[in-house]
Amino acid sequence: MPLKSRKGWLLLLLALVVAFLLYHSRHSLKLSQFSGASLWSAIRSANYLYVLLAVIAIYACYAVRALRWQRFQTHVGQANFWNIYSMNLAGFTALFLLGRVAEPVRPVLISRKDKIPLADTFGIYALERILDACSTAALASIGLLLFEASGHLEAQGAGAAFEKGAKTAGTFFSAFAIVAICALVYLRLHGSSVLERRMESWLASHTWRASFARIVLGFSRGVQTVRTWGDLASAVILSFFHWLLVCLCYYLVIKGFTGRLATLTFSDAILVLVFTLVGSAVQLPGVGGGSQALSIVAFTRLYGVPQEPAVAAAIVLWLVTFAACTIAGVPILFKEGLSLADIRRMRATEDEQIDSAIIEHPPKVSG
Repeated sequence: MPLKSRKGWLLLLLALVVAFLLYHSRHSLKLSQFSGASLWSAIRSANYLYVLLAVIAIYACYAVRALRWQRFQTHVGQANFWNIYSMNLAGFTALFLLGRVAEPVRPVLISRKDKIPLADTFGIYALERILDACSTAALASIGLLLFEASGHLEAQGAGAAFEKGAKTAGTFFSAFAIVAICALVYLRLHGSSVLERRMESWLASHTWRASFARIVLGFSRGVQTVRTWGDLASAVILSFFHWLLVCLCYYLVIKGFTGRLATLTFSDAILVLVFTLVGSAVQLPGVGGGSQALSIVAFTRLYGVPQEPAVAAAIVLWLVTFAACTIAGVPILFKEGLSLADIRRMRATEDEQIDSAIIEHPPKVSG
């Protein structure tokens, strides 16, 4: 692709990101006072060495996720780290290109690559979602502690909204984690064969019962990959390091800017991350929702960052944490011979593949 064409596409992508963030932040920003020149100046003055380090850190996050997945996959078949890592990057690239509808594509890609039954990889995917929910609950609790100690409770109305939203999200994810852990213990002690037999009829119903059964059976399959206390401990430790690296990504991006942003600390970066997580999970009263839009709210209302640098930082955060995977992910998709049309077809038939795989491949009984 010619250089001018690549530059044009990049500028178009940047304009779309800016428009998206401004739209979702329209209730929080005084758009009549917004300056495009100041926004461009903030972007140009950033230290992109920090951004490069943040990109390296986010790729390390994907590596930690792959290590966690590998630990579980060793109990159901071949578990090659590089295959899992590359398919994770390809799966997150599909998510970036096609949206949330493509999120469950990753287990299909890993199943194809390592020739593992799809039911087992889908189970690991369900277990991964549970671990992420538990991590979100823990982060919401940490964010509340940091928030209450930071003196931001009356920050232009956003403080009380965040406190309420964090408590709501924390309560929801904590309750979910408790139920999931209790179910895990029950299934480990009593097995899941009876549950699977009962749910098989639900899979054929083509109603909401089928979706519910798929989730339950996916979780049941995921439980079978937790064989020892060592598996559980490694999952907890790797989840901790994964989210620590995400916090580091936020901190490096923030430190890459000048002015008020450069004065923010690592704990401030954690609070901005939690603000975005809470905002993506629940609608904050008077503030709204949306992941990166809430980072703008955090920058402007909690820390007094001017609008333009706040939007610039949110753009770079979005590019690093959500879009950077495509740098390696797109070439991997090409190498695997997969196009967007192939991924769409894969997603369209994924539920049927998972249902048949669950029925045809009973879970392995742990020793």
